[in-house]
Amino acid sequence: MSLIDFFIRHQREIGQATLEHIWLVGISMLLAVAIGVPLGIIVTRHPWLSKPILGGANIAETIPSLALFGFLLPVPWLGARADRLVITALMLYALLPIIRNTSTGISSVNVAVREAARGMGMTENQILFQVELPLSVPTILAGVRVATVLTIGIATIAAAVGAGGLGEFIFRGLAMVNDQLILAGAIPAAALALLADFILSLLERRLRPAQS
Repeated sequence: MSLIDFFIRHQREIGQATLEHIWLVGISMLLAVAIGVPLGIIVTRHPWLSKPILGGANIAETIPSLALFGFLLPVPWLGARADRLVITALMLYALLPIIRNTSTGISSVNVAVREAARGMGMTENQILFQVELPLSVPTILAGVRVATVLTIGIATIAAAVGAGGLGEFIFRGLAMVNDQLILAGAIPAAALALLADFILSLLERRLRPAQS
């Protein structure tokens, strides 16, 4: 059986696994953005917190995925369900580029722009939400893009703890020494990563201010 025939024959299973993969990555990224962007703002407002915040995120990213699953498994609420465990781990992996790019984006806003906003009577919160964050969106999106591609790849390990996703095919293929099963998981995962990278990079370019 050719690889194309295999995909056609198992399209429903592959489609289901792809949806599971997208769901795991999507929820993880929403949580990572909801946590990472505020942490990035905190880093710019309180530089003395940059080392513990960025250091903690960096440590989480350097831990191998299976080891991180093992660390999180004893946690009562997280360890009760595989999807919670995986989503938390993926969220931790995604934090570093989002925090770093948020901090970099806000710090890169021209001082003259901030001073002009203050001269107009804006408060610090108004400057943040109406000036700094809008100007930082392309840089923040670049971090989200990196984090998304990273989590799509790491999410294939989710099958090791029973959370589903495209990794199911990869692990089954490795156990059965079946190249078609491995590719049934690897090809859609790679396609998802490329698609996410393309869409987010396109959005990033559209939101980037035009250079004068």
